[in-house]
Parts: sequence; C-alpha cells; structure tokens
Amino acid sequence: MPDTEKTNEEPERMAPMQLVLDNPFLLLFIGVVIPTVFYLIWGIMEILSIPVAQ
Repeated sequence: MPDTEKTNEEPERMAPMQLVLDNPFLLLFIGVVIPTVFYLIWGIMEILSIPVAQ
C-alpha cells in the first residue's frame, strides 16, 4: 500500500537548478548580466591589444 499521508515527514527539498529555472526575474538578470560581462571583458582585451602610438 503506497504511503499517501506525509504528515510527519519534512517537505521535499528542491534542487538548486530548479529554483533558478523557476524564477523568471533571476533568469532575466542572468541573461542580461552574463553577456554584458563577457562583452565588457572582450572590449577591454581588444583595447589592451591595440599597439601604443609613437
């Protein structure tokens, strides 16, 4: 007989990745921040690779 009553058990913990994927504002934040950081780093690397003028 399956145990259908879970009165004495603790609530089931959700996986961390499921918590991230269930939060649309966190996904929006990650989707904006990660490309911004990569493009910023890429731009800094491009500026540093320009040779100094004499």
